[in-house]
Amino acid sequence: MTPEARLKDPEARLQHALDVSYRYLGYRDRTVLEVRRHLEGKRVEPSTIDEALTTLLEQGYLDDARFARQFAEDRRTLDAWGSDRIERKLAQAGVDPELIAVALGAQDGDAELEAAVALLQRRYRTAPENDRERDRALGMLVRKGYGLELAYDAVRAFERTAA
Repeated sequence: MTPEARLKDPEARLQHALDVSYRYLGYRDRTVLEVRRHLEGKRVEPSTIDEALTTLLEQGYLDDARFARQFAEDRRTLDAWGSDRIERKLAQAGVDPELIAVALGAQDGDAELEAAVALLQRRYRTAPENDRERDRALGMLVRKGYGLELAYDAVRAFERTAA
């Protein structure tokens, strides 16, 4: 089918949008917003984008709740990210705040504190001995996305366990 004919045929436009989406989703899970932006970047018509997204949702290729759960679990496990950083990244990806809250609620405060202490133990051989070292450890945890109060608690707990 020629490009001109595809522009006139709604079914061909939808199939083109779906093909572009399937290739994009072939690399990893995406959010609805990410796929929408990708299709917009490919100059797909807005009505065709809506149809394609509806089809992808019905087929189970798009699920923002599943994406949020997997993303949160992977970032905690693989990258040792804290909840604050995970929340920011999910919001940037267009995940609904309620879905973010559910995904982050899967881990309680004690588990996040344990993860922060474990990260400190992996990064530093000894507990901080002065304010500069404490500030370095604290800064690393905050950059990883742990809340400031939790980071303070983790540094103190690390100092107690290393003593």
